[in-house]
Amino acid sequence: MESLVRLSVFLGVFTAMILWEFFRPRRPLLYPRRQRWVTNLGLTFLNMALVRLTVGGVAYAAAVFSAEQGVGLLHWSTLPPWAAVVVTLLVLDFAVYLQHVMVHAVPVLWRLHRVHHADLGFDATTGLRFHPIEIFLSLSLKVAAVVLLGAVPWAVIAFEVILNASSVFNHGNVAIPESIDRWLRWAVVTPDMHRIHHSTRVVETNSNFGFSVSWWDRLCGTYRAAPALGQTGMEIGLSDYRTPLNLGQLLLLPFQGDAGRYTFEGARSARV
Repeated sequence: MESLVRLSVFLGVFTAMILWEFFRPRRPLLYPRRQRWVTNLGLTFLNMALVRLTVGGVAYAAAVFSAEQGVGLLHWSTLPPWAAVVVTLLVLDFAVYLQHVMVHAVPVLWRLHRVHHADLGFDATTGLRFHPIEIFLSLSLKVAAVVLLGAVPWAVIAFEVILNASSVFNHGNVAIPESIDRWLRWAVVTPDMHRIHHSTRVVETNSNFGFSVSWWDRLCGTYRAAPALGQTGMEIGLSDYRTPLNLGQLLLLPFQGDAGRYTFEGARSARV
C-alpha cells in the first residue's frame, strides 16, 4: 500500500509538472528533452528497480520497528500524537537538509552528488537524477534518523511522499510570477529558489540546499535570493562537464577525475 500511494502521488505530480513546463517554461532548454530524458529517466528507473529489489520500504519498516520496541526520542516523550507527527515531518526534513549540505562539504560524497549537478538542463527529471550509491546512502541516513527519533510510521510515509513531490516540483522549469514566488518562498522551496543551487558559480551552488520547506536555508545562513546573472542568464550545471553524459558515463562519474571545486573545501581553496 505504501508503494502504491507513493507511486500514485509521484506520477500525478510529475505529469502535472511536465505539462506545466511544456506550456509555461521558465527558461529555454540548452538540450532537447528527448536527449536528456533518456539519461535522467533511465537512471530513475534503475534506482527504482534496485531499491525495490533490495530495501524497498525500509524507512517505514524502521519506524514500525521503533514503535514496537519503544525506541526513539518520541517514544520517551509525552508529546500528543499530533505534535509527534509535526516533529517527525520537520526533523526528517531538516535531516535531509543536513545530508544535502554534507554531500557538498565532503569531497568523496560530492563525487556521488555531482551526478545530480552535471545535468546541463533543469527540469522535473533533474529532481530524479541521483547516483544509485547516493540513493542507498540517503536511505541509510534516513533510517538512522527514523530510529533515533522514533518517528511516527504513517508520518514517515507522508514525509517520503512530500519529499518526492517536492524534488520534482522545485526542479521544475516552470514560470511562476515573481510576486507569487516571493510569498511562496517563505514556506516552500520554489523552482526559482532551488535553480540557483544548480548554477555553475560555486558560491551559488553552495546555497539553497532545502528540498521541501525553505526555513532551514534561512535559519542556517545558506539562503540566496537571486543568482548574479539572473534566472534566465545564469549557466546551469558544472563548469567541468559541459557536454551531456549518457547513463553509463553517469554511473562511472564518481570514480573519475577529482572532487572538483564545488565542495566547500574546493570553494575555500579557490579563494586562497
